Amino acid sequence: MKKILVLFLVFISGNVFSENTIIAIVNYNPILLSSLQNELLSANSKKEKIEVLNTQIDTTLQLQKVNEYNLNPTKKDIQSVIVVIAKNNNITVDELINFDEIDLIKKEISDKLSILNLQRYITKDIEYSKEEVLSKCLNSNFVKDQKQIRIAQIIISEIDSDIKDPDQKIKLIKSFLNKLSKHISNGASFEAFAKLHSQHPSYKDGGLTEWLTVNNPTLEMLDSLNKNEVSKIYSTIFGLAIAIKIDEKFISSKLKECEEQIVFKNAEKYYSDWLKNLRDSAFIEIYYDKLI
Repeated sequence: MKKILVLFLVFISGNVFSENTIIAIVNYNPILLSSLQNELLSANSKKEKIEVLNTQIDTTLQLQKVNEYNLNPTKKDIQSVIVVIAKNNNITVDELINFDEIDLIKKEISDKLSILNLQRYITKDIEYSKEEVLSKCLNSNFVKDQKQIRIAQIIISEIDSDIKDPDQKIKLIKSFLNKLSKHISNGASFEAFAKLHSQHPSYKDGGLTEWLTVNNPTLEMLDSLNKNEVSKIYSTIFGLAIAIKIDEKFISSKLKECEEQIVFKNAEKYYSDWLKNLRDSAFIEIYYDKLI
C-alpha cells in the first residue's frame, strides 16, 4: 500500500509541475516551476518554498554575471570534478557517466564551479590591511610553537665557462661558492658579495629572504648556523647556494590559519553585499500564487 501511495504522489506531482509554469522572471529570464520540483516538494511551508525560490533567483543572477564576464568552467574543470565524485562513491568514471542523471550532475557541477569563479573574480581586488589582520591574530592567545628564520643567500645557477659537461659545471660552481665562503668567513661582506655575484632576484637586497618556517632538513641546517657562520653548499630550485642566518623568531602555527579566516570572512561579506546590490538593481518579478 505504501509503494502505491508513493507512486500516486509522484504521478500527481508530475502533473502539478507543468514544464511551462513560470514562477519568477529574473532580468527577463524565466524560472520554471518544474526546475525546482524536488526542492519545492521537500519544503514544509510556504516560507520554505519562498526561500527555495529566492536561492534560485540569486543563483540565476550570478550565472548571468558568469556569462557576462566569460567565467564559465572548462570541460577539463568539470571532468576533474566528475573524477573526484566517482572516486568518492567507489565507482568508475564510466559508470558515473552512464547514469541517467549525468546531464543534471554535469549542470550542477558547472553551476557551482561558475559561481566559485565569479566569487574569486569579484573579490580578487579587495585590499586588506595586513597590519590590522596581524593585529587581530597576534592578540589571540596562541602558543608560539613554530620557528621562523630569515637568511641571506648567494645562489649561482650558471658560471662563465666553455665547459658543457653538467657535472664539471657543478664542480666549478661549488669551487666558486667555496672561495666566496672563505672570503666571507675572513670578514668580507656577505651582502656585498650577494649583490655582486648572486644570480637570484634577491641579490638586490643582499640575498635577504622573507621569514621562512623551519620545516625541512635544509632550513634546519641553516637554523643551526652561528652568527656570521657561512653554511655548507646546498641545492635550491634556482641553483646551488650558500647562506648566513640573519634573524629568528617564534610564531603560532595557528597564525596563518587565523589570517586566512579573517581574510575569508571579509571576502565573504564583500561578496554578500555585492550580491545584495546586484539583486536590488535587477528586474525581478515573482508569482507567489503559483508556488504550491
